[in-house]
Amino acid sequence: MILEVRLSNFFSIKDEVILDLRAGNIKSRQAKELEGHSYSYGKDNVLKTVAIYGANASGKSNIIRAIRFCCRMIFNSHTHNENAVFNFLPFKFEGYQNKPSQFFIRFVSNDIEYEYSYSLTRTEILTEELYYYPNNRRAKIFTRNEGIEGGKKDKYSFSNIIKRPLDVAENTSVKTLFISRASQMDRVIGKELFNYFYEKFILGYTGFNSHSIEQNLIENKSFLLKALQIADSDIVDITYRREKVKLKGFKLSFGAHEDSVSNKDKEEGILKIETYHRAAPNIAFDFDTEESDGTRKLFISLLSILDIVRNNKTLLIDELETSLHTKLVEFIINLFHASDKAQLIFTTHNTNLLSMKKLRKDQIFFVNKLQDGSSDMYSLYDYKDFRENMDAEKGYLQGRFDAIPFIDETKSSLTTILDGE
Repeated sequence: MILEVRLSNFFSIKDEVILDLRAGNIKSRQAKELEGHSYSYGKDNVLKTVAIYGANASGKSNIIRAIRFCCRMIFNSHTHNENAVFNFLPFKFEGYQNKPSQFFIRFVSNDIEYEYSYSLTRTEILTEELYYYPNNRRAKIFTRNEGIEGGKKDKYSFSNIIKRPLDVAENTSVKTLFISRASQMDRVIGKELFNYFYEKFILGYTGFNSHSIEQNLIENKSFLLKALQIADSDIVDITYRREKVKLKGFKLSFGAHEDSVSNKDKEEGILKIETYHRAAPNIAFDFDTEESDGTRKLFISLLSILDIVRNNKTLLIDELETSLHTKLVEFIINLFHASDKAQLIFTTHNTNLLSMKKLRKDQIFFVNKLQDGSSDMYSLYDYKDFRENMDAEKGYLQGRFDAIPFIDETKSSLTTILDGE
């Protein structure tokens, strides 16, 4: 489970923003009716879903983008060579290009709470730290500071948790996270963290570290058919198979002296999915060419979500409502609320969710673009004067919480556009 994420100096994020998934102390009647929206962890409750709102270009997608980048560094940094440039940009103004970017995450894996953080520039890891709470007391696993002069013994500090940690440190360059290298070198704590981020914190419906469509179909086909039926789809059956297609070979040549790479024609299996509908259950529809964009989006998203909610993973999604009806969006969110400990972090423009009958105050976050071009993030829970009998959607659209575009729709303004004045 994810408890908290902190980010600073990534893309439009200048100063630190905090995404806290620990539930607030809300004792209202409406919050009690939504008790399934959180679950107990120790003395706290943890939210199952959080929605992030903001105007276009406010930076809400950059929150998702930055988290994805930071997690993929854990997956991939052990493969970086000495000329690697990390795939992010710091905040562009006020000299922040020369300041470090920082990532912090608090999470629970196998019932143990961890705090992991690192700072970096576009070319170097600067610091890295890992702490845990084995007996509800904070204890160090390791720290790293590349700014300290000397060798690895000077830059690193270890407890006795990691076996032969200096061997790992000696093989960890400034392009590589220690935890990524520790996993590669078969250290238990390194593998624990790598596996958590790779297997439990899913960065999208497809790609990244999600299961393949075929794997999800093998494991979740029956659940998918039930979910599609509940979601008012008329699909009653699904078949899938691997179909061989012939791929043409290629040849690359460079300059007068031929230095080429070639490959013979070969056959490769592609996944072929067919759907069957209630009106004609014996007639197959080609999933890729005969189903609508909305049906395909619902199919793929539900397939991934079913794996996540059944196995208590966390899903990160930008613009949850894309190609989906608002009722289907609510259906997806409610699947997480019906789960044991699965979590969903998503951005959205769907203001129908801004109701205290659908989400708690602490489940709603806003991202606002400030005058200096940076993105600020805060929760509806921070507005102590907002009472749960108020209309959150109306207040948001009226600009009470900022995080919306302010558009001059007067006739004179529109006329200047059309007239080219």
